[in-house]
Amino acid sequence: MMLEKLAGTRDRVLDGARLAEGETLLDVGCGEGLIAFGALERGAEHVVFADISEDLLSFCRDTADALGLAERCSFVQAGADELEGVADASVDVLATRSVLIYVAAKQRAFEEFFRVLRPGGRIAIWEPINSFGLEERMRDAFWSFPGNGLTDLAERVRRVFEEIQPPDDPMLDFDERDLIRFAEEAGFYPIELELKAEIRPTEPIAWHVFANSSGNPKIPTFAEAMDVALTPAERERVTEHLRPLVEEGKGVWRMAHALLKATKP
Repeated sequence: MMLEKLAGTRDRVLDGARLAEGETLLDVGCGEGLIAFGALERGAEHVVFADISEDLLSFCRDTADALGLAERCSFVQAGADELEGVADASVDVLATRSVLIYVAAKQRAFEEFFRVLRPGGRIAIWEPINSFGLEERMRDAFWSFPGNGLTDLAERVRRVFEEIQPPDDPMLDFDERDLIRFAEEAGFYPIELELKAEIRPTEPIAWHVFANSSGNPKIPTFAEAMDVALTPAERERVTEHLRPLVEEGKGVWRMAHALLKATKP
C-alpha cells in the first residue's frame, strides 16, 4: 500500500512538471531517488540528484550504477535553500516531495529553485500541509481522539511534543497560501496549486503499533511521551481510555497535501 501511494505521488509530481523526453530534471531532497529514477524511466536526458545526506546520495549512485544509468546522472550534496553545485539556468524541471517541511528558509529555497531553472522551466512541489486541522486536533485532546475527562493528562503529553516541535517548526509553519506566496515572490508565473484535504475516520490500528509510532522523525513516540509526562497510574488510565478508540478507529483523521506547479517566465 505504501509503495502504491509513493508511486502515485511520484507520478502526480512528474505529470505536474510536464516532464518531456530529453529534458534535465533536478530532484531536490532526492532521498532514495523516487522522483529522479521515475524521471529517467520517462526519458529525461539527465537527472541531478540533490540531497543534504551523503549516505542517500551514495545509495542513489549505487542504484544508478546497478541500473546502467550512471551516465545520465549527477549528484550534488546540497540543501533546498542553498543549491550549491547547480549552475544558474541549467535545468528544465525541478521537483520535490516532502522537502520544504524540513526547510526553515522556504522563501530562500524558492529563490534557489528560480535561479537554477532555464526560462520556461517548471517546478512541481508536493508537500504535506501539517498545519491543516491542527487546531481541531488540539481541541480533540488526544489529537485525533476525544479526551473524555482526561484533558489534563492529554495536555501534559501534548506539551512534551510541543517543546520539541513548536508551532513555528518548519513542519508546521506554512500552509498552501504560503507556498503560492513564496513562488510568486520568487518570480514564478503562472502558478497553480492543487490541494487535497481529508477529514475521515481514523483507520483501526493495534494499540502497540499506535503507541510505538511517531508522527514524524523529530518527535518521540506516543509511549515515550507518556513516559516523560505521566506517572505509571496515569499511563494506565490513558491506555485504558485510548486503546479501544484506537483499535476500533473511533478518531477523526485530518490531513492535507498540496501540489504546486509553476513556471519561470
